[in-house]
Amino acid sequence: MSDRLLEIRTYRLKPGTAAGFHAAMHGEAVPMLRQAGTDVVAYGRSDHEEETYFLIRAYADRAALEAEQARFYAAPAWRQGPREALVSRIETYLNTLLWASPQAIDSLRAANQGGGD
Repeated sequence: MSDRLLEIRTYRLKPGTAAGFHAAMHGEAVPMLRQAGTDVVAYGRSDHEEETYFLIRAYADRAALEAEQARFYAAPAWRQGPREALVSRIETYLNTLLWASPQAIDSLRAANQGGGD
């Protein structure tokens, strides 16, 4: 199996919104992403600041990332679903893309299982 492109999205949340953001992410957005076929590697609150959160997704390549995200974020289920509950709590966010081996991705997935619960 070949390397995959990881997208690491880090969110800076508005003060006091982390619990609501996590509830919407864990209860709605991540299940929707997975149902749409997105490989959600890990997500959850960051250990260093209360108002930071991360979402790590894996893709075959940049074209797959762009196509999957365009399809997902344009869907009525997202727009009429958890979108507002999440977007309204975000102050800023940053995406970082990097390539990783399947073993590295599996390690990230295993080491951060508790981050999503």
